[in-house]
Amino acid sequence: MSAENGRAGAERAMENGAAQAAPWWERRAEDVERLIGKYPNSRSAIMGLFWMAQEERGYVSDEDLNWIADKLGLTRGYVDSTITFYSLYHLQPVGKYTIIVCNNVICGLKGSEGLVQELERLLDVKVGGTSADGLFTLQTTGECIAACDGAPALQINQEYFHKVTPERAKLIIERLREGAELEALSEEIGLTKPGAVWEEGD
Repeated sequence: MSAENGRAGAERAMENGAAQAAPWWERRAEDVERLIGKYPNSRSAIMGLFWMAQEERGYVSDEDLNWIADKLGLTRGYVDSTITFYSLYHLQPVGKYTIIVCNNVICGLKGSEGLVQELERLLDVKVGGTSADGLFTLQTTGECIAACDGAPALQINQEYFHKVTPERAKLIIERLREGAELEALSEEIGLTKPGAVWEEGD
């Protein structure tokens, strides 16, 4: 290989490396503009931009929040207050599976507190913590997750599991640790179809 070809290969490698190192809003500039263009007021794109940022590394970083504020012409305080209102966004690294247990009134009456305690035992973490294997982050929310007919309910990433007993919780954790695919597991163990009805004893 000639020196010239070698230099050309090195330059291409550097360019590819630089492309990978570029922040997501540069790599996905067209997607960003398309999202913002959907709304008469650009600030309405804030939730979508949070989601794009989280897709990148599993959480929304401080750098992401600064960029979103600048991009939409918002104060950092407004951006912070918006993202912290919603439990589905994460501001620090989380496990592969984020478990959010609903602690709203109905789920609370149906036993969500005991469910949280069992998950803490199974994962050997407290709420807000991540398991030693890096697979699970346990969280709770007082914000209703719109699963009251299946209380107590929990959400793992984007999948819902209804009427989760401690026994079901143990099975879910075991299956995910074995490598089960989350969506298929939700279909098998959870209740994901709108309008579906649980029989007493399910």
